[in-house]
Amino acid sequence: MIRRLASFLSLVLLACTEDAPAARDAASVVVTEASDNQDAATVPDARVSDLTIEEISIAANGFVFDARAAGPIDGEPVLLLHGFPQTSRSYLSQLAALGAAGYRAVAPDQRGYSRGARPSDVSAYAMLYLVQDLLAIADTLGFPRFHLVGHDWGASVGWATSVLARDRVQSLTALSVPHAEAFFRAFDDPRSCQAEASQYIATFSAESAEAMFLASDAAFLRSLYVGISQAEVDARVAFFRDGAALTGGLNWYRANFRMDGTRPTLGPTSAPTLYIWSDGEVSVCRDTAESCAEFVTGPYRFELLTGLNHWLPELGGDRLNALILEQLRAYPLDP
Repeated sequence: MIRRLASFLSLVLLACTEDAPAARDAASVVVTEASDNQDAATVPDARVSDLTIEEISIAANGFVFDARAAGPIDGEPVLLLHGFPQTSRSYLSQLAALGAAGYRAVAPDQRGYSRGARPSDVSAYAMLYLVQDLLAIADTLGFPRFHLVGHDWGASVGWATSVLARDRVQSLTALSVPHAEAFFRAFDDPRSCQAEASQYIATFSAESAEAMFLASDAAFLRSLYVGISQAEVDARVAFFRDGAALTGGLNWYRANFRMDGTRPTLGPTSAPTLYIWSDGEVSVCRDTAESCAEFVTGPYRFELLTGLNHWLPELGGDRLNALILEQLRAYPLDP
């Protein structure tokens, strides 16, 4: 999902190599609410009786990002990146599990989703800027190196960051969505089902997409959340109903997908990578998922979760959390 990589590679590398702060800037990270009684109560399959999931604000890259965080402030840092149409709320279970295990887990609402990070220009949602957001957030938090967990579009940002800012990424866990080159190679292969499975992208990229998502009490938006509780679906619909965050999320598609034959040239990642795919995933075909290994030169592990659909953070429960923790423990940060 990266266009004209060569033209902005130097800019990203500049952002990657700037000195990260040695300590957190307290003025840039504001804890606005301790929400253990609200969020923790909705977390499945996690022991959260003594855990507080904080709601924080992070000033980074000229924006203010809303985020959720858990775990000791000096724990190994883990950044969790959501997809569409999701927010940091999709990671409640993982925040609880990682925080309880001693990690400092932070899940930001990314560009377009946070009220303080919604540029109006579609081009502002190109992958370059999404990677820069992530690095700036890590800098503000005082994370010179960090583990990455990403789902859907968050996985795409994770893959790109692990290549372009390899010195910052300790490990990568990608959920559902593979390396961009694996995706587009399968998309162009007539023997693969990937092009057919990706037909929704044109619909999501259309100028009229917002109206389609929100018509008839957001019936289409609601239909996407298969398997998620009605209360949680209602909370998500309420978040996207005013259209601003919805436009922000859809702009990721508009800025990063070109079906005119232009394809990304990201190159492989050498970061220790765990890629998790589910057999109920309808947007990424199995051959696409299995080919992802060809674009990882470092330690690589592919895990298949059976009986689950696209919404792995919300529905993966203890199975998913155990895999993530195994990955983090296998590649610890140097003391």
